[in-house]
Amino acid sequence: MSVSIRIPTPLRPHVAGARQVAVEAADVRAALAALTAQHAGIAPHLFAENGDLRAFVNLYLGDDDVRYLKGLDTPLPAGATLSIVPSVAGGLDLDTSHIKFTNEEMRRYSRHLILPDIGVAGQKRLKAARVLLVGTGGLGSPAALYLAAAGVGTIGLIDFDTVDESNLQRQIIHGTSTLGKLKVESAKARIHDINPFIDVETYNEPLTSENALDLIREYDIVIDGTDNFQTRYLVNDACVLLGKINVYGSIYRFDGQASVFGAKDGPCYRCLYSEPPPPGLVPSCAEGGVLGVLPGVIGVIQATEAVKIITGAGEPLIGRLLVYDALEMSFRTLKLRKNPDCLICGEHPKITGLIDYDEFCGVKPVAEEPANVVPEITVTELATRLKAGLGGARLIDVREPNEWDIVRIPGATLMPKATVPDHLDELAQASELFIQCRSGVRSADIVRFLRTVGFTNVKNVKGGVLAWAREVDRSLPTY
Repeated sequence: MSVSIRIPTPLRPHVAGARQVAVEAADVRAALAALTAQHAGIAPHLFAENGDLRAFVNLYLGDDDVRYLKGLDTPLPAGATLSIVPSVAGGLDLDTSHIKFTNEEMRRYSRHLILPDIGVAGQKRLKAARVLLVGTGGLGSPAALYLAAAGVGTIGLIDFDTVDESNLQRQIIHGTSTLGKLKVESAKARIHDINPFIDVETYNEPLTSENALDLIREYDIVIDGTDNFQTRYLVNDACVLLGKINVYGSIYRFDGQASVFGAKDGPCYRCLYSEPPPPGLVPSCAEGGVLGVLPGVIGVIQATEAVKIITGAGEPLIGRLLVYDALEMSFRTLKLRKNPDCLICGEHPKITGLIDYDEFCGVKPVAEEPANVVPEITVTELATRLKAGLGGARLIDVREPNEWDIVRIPGATLMPKATVPDHLDELAQASELFIQCRSGVRSADIVRFLRTVGFTNVKNVKGGVLAWAREVDRSLPTY
């Protein structure tokens, strides 16, 4: 009868890259014999010289470990799937000869040490490993906490922001007591509170084309917790050029994604998205919002993948994209393939060094913007105009209705950004237009759009409603 044998990633090179191999067999023993008859190269990875199944190789029939059924004599029904699950099948090439544990560490990591897939050898790998987290925000927070708790020996933190109240809804590594402090220092203190046996290296600076290679070179794995496309492509390219693993995660509102890029035979981020979206098309979390628990889910998945890669346990998300929908509470796994025409990891790469990622993503530095592209009015100037009466002028708020419910500037009219093109005739009746949003980003986009369709007397409210609450009416809430 025909059955399938599921081959884990580390063993696929020995079966011509196949994910599954079909064989004719009535029990597990016969299935393995048929597999090794087809692919002799896999035999040494499954069997010791005396013919016994290697101790670090587990076999599952569906969800059942065959050791707890009838072992190699477990019968296989027609159409069954037998899964090979190596306990420690590779992992990073780490020197653990110098690694020793104190009694305190043995107690701390005891639940790992008794796991067959981790054990003392895996825990030594964790202690020897160096993991760099790019960003200590929504994704970096849970990833850092769990990597520290797991015993990763050296954790690098790169961020150049300070802790703000709006961070605390999701960035759980920070707290009220660290408001205003550097995020890397806040995170370092929390990590050491969780695990004083590990080293934390901090970099209070942005990751750039000038420093990325030098920083990433010193680490084994990079956790991508970035919130902009420039840095995301920079992390990807640096990892590919240096041969480092890039554990990717991204979040938006109620959706999340995770994958593992940069493996030798696996795809990179550019294989998935060869080009970034135009600037302003995909709002940031600050503009679009994010469910507070969402980065916890994705960040923990990133930490899980890092631990698996370090220890060699399980099957990483190499060649797979995990897509999470919090509203449906659903996970989907999509297959990814290495793109032979990829500009950086393909057969004939055209990118051989780091580039200008602002230019690649179409983001112009503020200093390069001509002064007349986005005419502005300050909130204090707007307050004076409102006090005197706008007359034929109008103040248009292009935020979403749920943001409008939080706080608004008196005298404004709500007109969400996506609906503005439908109201051009209405807007044309105004003698002057003042466009505002939360911080001035979306409203600047609308000012540019209106100017392209013929509006000349239109200005962006600099800093948006946040600036209004900060400079004009401090009694208003911010978000």
